[in-house]
Amino acid sequence: MAFKQGSLSINSENIFPIIKKWLYSDHDIFFRELVSNGCDAITKLKKLDMMGEYAIPEGTKFKIEVIADSENKTLTFTDNGIGMDADEVEEYINQIAFSGAQDFLEKYKDKTNEDQIIGHFGLGFYSSFMVADRVTIDTLSWKPGATAVHWESDGGTDFEMSDSDKTEIGTTITLYLNEDSYEFCNEFRAREVLMKYCSFMPVEIYLTNPNAEPEYEEVEPEKSEESDTEASAEVVDEEGKTVKEKKLKEPTPINDTTPLWTKHPNDCTDEEYKEFYRNVFMDYKEPLFWIHLNMDYPFNLKGILYFPKINTEYDSIEGTIKLYNNQVFIADNIKEVIPEFLMLLKGVIDCPDLPLNVSRSALQNDGFVKKISDYITKKVADKLSGMCKTDRESYEKYWDDINPFIKFGCLKDEKFANKMNDYIIFKNLEGKYITLPDALKENEEKHKNTVFYVTDEKEQSQYINMFKKEGIDAVILKHNIDAPFITHLEQKNKDVKFLRIDAEVTDTLKEEVKEEDAETLKANSEALTELFKKALNNDKLDVKVERLKDSSIASMMTTSEESRRMQEMMKMYGMAGMDLGTPGETLVLNINHDLVQYVLNHKDADNINTFCEQLYDLAALAHGTLTPDRMTQFITRSNQIMMLLAK
Repeated sequence: MAFKQGSLSINSENIFPIIKKWLYSDHDIFFRELVSNGCDAITKLKKLDMMGEYAIPEGTKFKIEVIADSENKTLTFTDNGIGMDADEVEEYINQIAFSGAQDFLEKYKDKTNEDQIIGHFGLGFYSSFMVADRVTIDTLSWKPGATAVHWESDGGTDFEMSDSDKTEIGTTITLYLNEDSYEFCNEFRAREVLMKYCSFMPVEIYLTNPNAEPEYEEVEPEKSEESDTEASAEVVDEEGKTVKEKKLKEPTPINDTTPLWTKHPNDCTDEEYKEFYRNVFMDYKEPLFWIHLNMDYPFNLKGILYFPKINTEYDSIEGTIKLYNNQVFIADNIKEVIPEFLMLLKGVIDCPDLPLNVSRSALQNDGFVKKISDYITKKVADKLSGMCKTDRESYEKYWDDINPFIKFGCLKDEKFANKMNDYIIFKNLEGKYITLPDALKENEEKHKNTVFYVTDEKEQSQYINMFKKEGIDAVILKHNIDAPFITHLEQKNKDVKFLRIDAEVTDTLKEEVKEEDAETLKANSEALTELFKKALNNDKLDVKVERLKDSSIASMMTTSEESRRMQEMMKMYGMAGMDLGTPGETLVLNINHDLVQYVLNHKDADNINTFCEQLYDLAALAHGTLTPDRMTQFITRSNQIMMLLAK
C-alpha cells in the first residue's frame, strides 16, 4: 500500500486527551484491554474456521505473547488472531469509538453463537496512550493476499500508515512507554498486573523478558536407541555419579484458560475447589463450604462463592468477590452486583451479560443488575436452608462461623431474611442448637415470650449458674452483630422479648416473701441503700434488696435491657457511659447472705465502708470489669482485708 498520513477521525479535538487521561481510573488497566483485544482476535479466527471461511493450519497454537523490554522501555503485545487489513485499520483504529467486536458479532450473529467476544466498545486500544508516548501496530489479516499494515501515532490526533514486513497472521502492538510508566516494562511488575487482570482469560498468555538469561532445568539423559534399560541411559562421571542433562525450560502460560467456575459442578472435586480457593485468595485456611453458581437463563452467570472460616468477630470480617466478564477481570466487590452482606464471602462471579460502561469499569442498566443480585441472594439462601434441612449436623458445625454473615444478611436484605427465617438457630446453655420457637418453648411456663441470652460465659457465669439451678435456659450470643439482630427479631415478632441474663433478677430466682415480712424487707432495703450510697459517695446508686434462693451469692449487679442497649449504641459512636452508677444499673444485695446481714447489723462499725465497697466491687467484677482506678483500689483493699484476717 502507498504511504499515508492523516488525522484520526474523531468528533472533537478534545476527546483524545479525555480518553488518554480519564477513560480508565487505573492506568495499569491497558494490560487488560490489549490482551482482551488479542483474545477477541483469536476467537474471531476460530469462528471463521468453524464457519468454513478459513482453515486454521494444522499444529497452530493460539497464544498471546507479552514482551517486557526494560532496556528499550517498551511493551509488546502479540496475538496470532484474525489480524487487520488497511481498510480495517482505517475503520477500527483511525475512527475512534467504532467497535470492531460489535461489528463482527452483528455480521455473524445468525451463523454461530458459541464463544463470546470480550470487547464491546472498541476503545480498549486507546488505553495504551495513558502510558505510552508512541504506539505502533503491525498487523496481517487472515484474508488471502492481504498486505501487512504498519500504523503508528505519537498520542496526538495524527497517525501514519504504511506497509509492514509482518509475515504471520495476527497483530503486534508496541508501546514506547513514557517516563512516568517505565515500571510496566519491568518483568515482575508486568507479571503482577497480568495476574491481576488476565489470570483466567480464555487464551494462553506468555510473558517474556528478552534481556533475561535463559533458564535451564536438569533432566534424565535420554535412553540409548540400542537398549531400553535404565543402565544404557545413564551417563556417569569419573566418580561413577550419574550426569544429568540440562534442557531449556519450556515457557508456561501465566493464566488458566479453563478456570473452575467454567466447569459443571459435577465435574469438580472438593480438592479442586479448595486448591482454586488457595490460589485465588492466598488463604491457606480451608473454606467451610462453597456454592457453585451455574445459570444459563434468563442470563448467563457462573461463579463460585466460598464461606471462609471466621476466627474473629463480625466487625473484623473482610471478604473479596471478584467480578469477571467473559473471564476478564472487572473489579473486586462491585456493590451493584454483589449484595452488601455477601461481601463477607470470598468468591468469583463471571457474567458475560453484565451491562458495562464504555471503560468496562462500571455498570449500567440498574434493573438488569438488580435481577442478577437477587438471583445470587436466592442461591445463597437456597444453599443454607437446604443444608439445614438435609445436613443439620454440618449446618450446626459451621454455625459459629457463618452466623454473623447470615444475621448481617437478614438485617440488610428482607428477602434473604424471609427465606432464612426458619433456619436461624441458637446455641443454648447445654451446647444444644435450637430455633427461636424452641427457645421460647423452653421458658414458656415461667417466662412466656422471653428469651434470655448470654454474651460472655465467663463474665456472666454467676448468673448462668443461678439460671441452671432453677432450670431456666438461655442462648449464647457473642458477636457484635447480635445486638442489632435481636432488635430485628423483636421487630419481626412483636410479642418476643430478648433479655440478657443479667438484665434483672427474675421471680424464679427469688424466694417468695410473705406479707408479714414485706415491711421488714422494705425497711432493710432503705437502710442498706442509704448505707451504700454514703460508703460509695454516690447519691444516684440504685440498690435493691432481695431474698435470693442461692444463699451463696452476697451481691450482684443488673442493668436494664433498654439502658444497656442504649449504652452499647452510644459506645459504637464513641460515647462511653459513666463507670459508676450508670443509668439502669442496680446493685442487688441478698439478704439471705451472712455478709449482707453483718453489714445491716453493724452499720456503725469502723470497717463498714470497706465491706460496702468490697461488696460493690465484687458485684461489678461478676458483671463485667472495673475501671483501672477501681481495680487498683479493689486489690489494695483485698490485701488489707487479708491482713486483718491474718492477725
